[in-house]
Amino acid sequence: MIFTKQNKEKTIEVIVDEDSVWLSQKLMAELFGTTRNNITMHLTNILEEELKENSVYKEFLHTAEDGKNYKTKYYNLDAIIAVGF
Repeated sequence: MIFTKQNKEKTIEVIVDEDSVWLSQKLMAELFGTTRNNITMHLTNILEEELKENSVYKEFLHTAEDGKNYKTKYYNLDAIIAVGF
């Protein structure tokens, strides 16, 4: 599934699995117009106080620019919404 921002300048490809939408930290940073470091900071705080990490992330294989597959953590809609607040 592809999400297009209102300005239509960027699209963000999301994974839909197990009745949820999943984004990596990098994609969340693109969605919210911030840095990956900022997303990491918010996720760390959220996982310490609100959500259990095992229930909001899942590893998916991601093909990098070098053509190799890497396991990457993707976070579900609950985590994405929590970061957005």
